[in-house]
Amino acid sequence: MNAIGFRTCARIALALVAFAACLAQADDKPAVRAWLDRDSMHLGETVTLNVETDDVGATQPDFSELAKDFNVLGTQSGQQVSISNGTRAAKTLWAVGLEPKHEGAITIAPLAVGSARTAPIRLTVLPAPTAAQQAGGDIFLEASADPLDPYVQQQVRYTVKLYFAFDLTDGNLAEPKADGISAQRLGQDKSYVATVGTRRYHVLERHYALTPERSGAIEIPALAFRGTVLDAADPAAFFGRGRTVSARSDAVRLDVRAKPAAWTDGAWLPAASLLLKDEGEPPTEVHVGEPVTRTIRLQAQGLGYEQLPELELAAPQGAEIYPDKADTRTRDDGEWLYGERVRKFAFVPDRAGTLTVPGLSVRWWDTVHDRAETATLPPRTITVLPAAPSAATAGTPASAASPSPANAATPVAPVVDAGLDARLWKTIAATGFVLWIATLFAWWLSRRSTAAPRAEPAPASRAAAPRGQFLRACALGDLAGAERALVDWARSERADVYNLGQLAAQLADASQRDVLDDLQRSRYAGEGVAEGLAARLQRAFRGGLRWRVDDIRAARREDALPALYPERD
Repeated sequence: MNAIGFRTCARIALALVAFAACLAQADDKPAVRAWLDRDSMHLGETVTLNVETDDVGATQPDFSELAKDFNVLGTQSGQQVSISNGTRAAKTLWAVGLEPKHEGAITIAPLAVGSARTAPIRLTVLPAPTAAQQAGGDIFLEASADPLDPYVQQQVRYTVKLYFAFDLTDGNLAEPKADGISAQRLGQDKSYVATVGTRRYHVLERHYALTPERSGAIEIPALAFRGTVLDAADPAAFFGRGRTVSARSDAVRLDVRAKPAAWTDGAWLPAASLLLKDEGEPPTEVHVGEPVTRTIRLQAQGLGYEQLPELELAAPQGAEIYPDKADTRTRDDGEWLYGERVRKFAFVPDRAGTLTVPGLSVRWWDTVHDRAETATLPPRTITVLPAAPSAATAGTPASAASPSPANAATPVAPVVDAGLDARLWKTIAATGFVLWIATLFAWWLSRRSTAAPRAEPAPASRAAAPRGQFLRACALGDLAGAERALVDWARSERADVYNLGQLAAQLADASQRDVLDDLQRSRYAGEGVAEGLAARLQRAFRGGLRWRVDDIRAARREDALPALYPERD
């Protein structure tokens, strides 16, 4: 290679390296986020600020600005490396202990981490608890509830805090119990350090969701803690079981309100917030017979899923509706319950035109603003086009050609001649022979229907149930359910069908056999043909099972006509 060629290649290589570096810089910008271990606290307590980035080469952020509102207690850092599917991912985390200097709302400004910046974070600092300041002992227990005047079935956030100034070796904290109250523990316990007066305490914080089941006054009895601590000043403590300590909280009184008089009917839903939405967007245009699925999610903050109403939609004109079983769950974020119901509705239009998928409304009570609200999903309008042409029905015998009428004899004038009588007798003989042939043909048809009778179709009541299950499974995209229902449907018409292979062998329609072949490949060979398969199944079989017309079995075949001249021995 000459010098010019070498320099040209070098320039190209440098350009490629620079281009790759630009792409890496554009596409691999490091991700960074920051969060607090809680967003509300009391003055005198500590909170941890976490800053995380996937840039392992990033230097520690400048936390000096935090000193305006916090006492910075210390910083720890660490790295985490994970490998998934051959891809290596690494993260760096800094944890900073903070103690607020004052009460009120504090905003932590964005922090620079390499070339990225974190989002601002808001922290609410409440006044120091008076009861804790008065306690002054080595261990004490606090219990609080919010709100103290809830509606019946409204969630009450019940918080328990155990303060202790020594190292506990074990302990047991009672659960809240009261008549007319159901309690559910939320999230994981939180542990941190707090200053009460002039003393620093370890704090164990626990949250519960209380649901009052009746109106009126309800008192939650005091909670008790009992534990063991080793006293370093006692030489015998090392060999003994330690010193037993205990603490007791105050009782909490709730004044539970009944449902408002304005609430007359329907499910009572006292929630902090409620969400009613569509999961995905239905199509705007379909063909007759193609399923349309609407998935609806209902979520309420402060309620369990058991308190939420069932999601129901009416069947629209011009379509069949196939509702799926609702998916339900109750989760929590450590302070609130979130009840959820998700349900799918499949609509199969049976006529061309405009299909209006019905909407849904849910009334609920906004406990934050103390007023009734209504969440609404509007109806959806979908254009339904005529059905796509389906495969011609196979196995249908062609219509027998109509016999051609006999050529009309040309009328002639009567002539009297010597052969008149002979021609008359020939005509009579020919007519008699034709009538005899017609009689034999009718007898042959009756013997044919007796020799090879067609299988009678199953009663409609036997086939209707599995056919409806099959169409419902197809509309909901359930291939396994569609397979089971299709085999049951086939067995209701032909008892010798036990699987898809046997069914395909007895079908005359090529489109039905092809879609069954794709179904078996998707279900048992793991081949990627499942997309759109449920809709194809529904289209192929919506007109019924097209059975193959069997030939007359040789074992039961008989001669249609007897021999005109049977052999004689």
